[in-house]
Amino acid sequence: MSIPDWYILAENEASLRQAWPSGGKIENGYLMESCIEDLEILHGELHGLSDTAAFLKSLSGLSRGIYSGLSAEKRQLRDRIAAAGLFNWEEEIFVARAPGRLDVMGGIADYSGSLVLQMPIREACHVAVQRNHPSKHKLWKHALARQNVKGQGPTPVLQIVSYGSELSNRAPTFDMDLSDLLDGDQPITYEEAHKYFAQDPSQKWAAYVAGTILVLMSELGVRFNDSISILVSSAVPEGKGVSSSASVEVATMSAIAATHGLNILPRDLALLCQKVENRIVGAPCGVMDQMTSACGEANKLLAMVCQPAEVKELVVIPTHIRFWGIDSGIRHSVGGADYGSVRIGTFMGRKMIKSTASALLSQSLANGGNPSHNASGINSDEFEEHGIDLVRAEASLDYLCNLSTQRYEAVYAKKIPEYMLGETFLEKYTDHNDSVTVIDPKCKYGVRAPTKHPIYENFRVKAFKALLTAATTDEQLSSLGELMYQCHYSYNDCGLGSDGTDRLVKLVQEMQYHRNENGSLFGAKITGGGSGGSVCVMGKNCVQSSQDILEIQQRYKAATGFLPYIFEGSSPGAGKFGYLKVRRRSSPVFHVE
Repeated sequence: MSIPDWYILAENEASLRQAWPSGGKIENGYLMESCIEDLEILHGELHGLSDTAAFLKSLSGLSRGIYSGLSAEKRQLRDRIAAAGLFNWEEEIFVARAPGRLDVMGGIADYSGSLVLQMPIREACHVAVQRNHPSKHKLWKHALARQNVKGQGPTPVLQIVSYGSELSNRAPTFDMDLSDLLDGDQPITYEEAHKYFAQDPSQKWAAYVAGTILVLMSELGVRFNDSISILVSSAVPEGKGVSSSASVEVATMSAIAATHGLNILPRDLALLCQKVENRIVGAPCGVMDQMTSACGEANKLLAMVCQPAEVKELVVIPTHIRFWGIDSGIRHSVGGADYGSVRIGTFMGRKMIKSTASALLSQSLANGGNPSHNASGINSDEFEEHGIDLVRAEASLDYLCNLSTQRYEAVYAKKIPEYMLGETFLEKYTDHNDSVTVIDPKCKYGVRAPTKHPIYENFRVKAFKALLTAATTDEQLSSLGELMYQCHYSYNDCGLGSDGTDRLVKLVQEMQYHRNENGSLFGAKITGGGSGGSVCVMGKNCVQSSQDILEIQQRYKAATGFLPYIFEGSSPGAGKFGYLKVRRRSSPVFHVE
């Protein structure tokens, strides 16, 4: 079997990584034209985004057999060499873009049905996709050798190149016969796919990309008879808690859908991408990440009730308010044990509440609507008017966030244990009714804090959203900030905090309180799945705030040795961006000075 050329390059490539511009605006039309050079845009528009222009410039360079703008050393990057031979440049290429997201409020309460407020960030993932008949597909040497060994003619093959492999422990390329996703004429199961992509740790990343194809096959009945080439280029940093995985999934599925003429609404596409992450990758995330990446709009907060994905509205960020993200440098993963354990504890708590409510309801009905204090442990005075209806609803509780804070405290809080051993729970309740996590009988799970958090977080998010439209005063900003701080410390109670994120929040508080009347920052919180990642900061939209953020960055570096990346700005979601259809021009474009 032949070895692809890019595998023989063993030098350390970390210093050679080309940084992609963020999604700022390009106002100069000439500059925009020069960026795409000899690529003709047949459909769509760049929306003035500089990162999209840079991605097209990269494609243009690849199409001409050079790596535009790169030094001689950078031209030896394995991913660039692989990408140069990926496409048939005489045919159409489809490009999609999906941003990461900043979790302003809501976080891990998404899988409990909370209202969440999410902002699409400036950094985004671009994916280029091309389909070709198997007989015209340019196969890599080892893929061709694989087909020859099988003794078959040209069959559909998937080939993927991912930029940035030198920054992480993964291979720059992945390929497979699309028939590997079939068992006879039916798609393989998600469990089989999970095992397939987990075989080689260096290629496990391909599940985020190739998994979109299997989900489209399984959920929509799509059949892929042509070969597919995919180029992934993401500026969304991994492990920072800003949904790098969701941006890859959404951009990939958007580009594949456009390539194959599939009209999928952004909300539906987000739900399909969640299946990729939950069922194929194996990360038990909620849906807010994919929804924001697909449905978000620039400079607006996506207000969504995660039951499972109901977009309420796009909330315009008031002009006097600004949000930043500051990276703690502590790698975050929703596939980590802490996140999964907290989710399990949350679903354990929901099961206990439902079980308690069912027992109360049965006892009440047996006693003619008057529950026995001794049998249930609940005083009959707590069954005010419509009390039976409330208990009946709670006995079939789909989402914890449908339980009010006062109802939780009055009826259920004292019945939720602080911790419970997995086997003890299973013996009493059989199952926690969560399809994406599995209880370890030998593991001790926190239950009380993970159960309480989403119930109170839902209330905090509602209050935050209402306060955004209040009068513009420092009191408004202080109240918004207080809600963010409450969320942060509730994460810590669940076991999802970290020293780095706590330090950043403390620095914001010091900046806020030490400046007295001249303060410009008002709140901060850990984001997403917690256990590291980024902190969301809220403050006035003014020069002083930006200076304070830079001061925090430098003080954090002085204390830890790590210079945090700062996320600022916003950009459109994949649905708003649409897609580009491009093709190499038949003749080069000449610019006259």
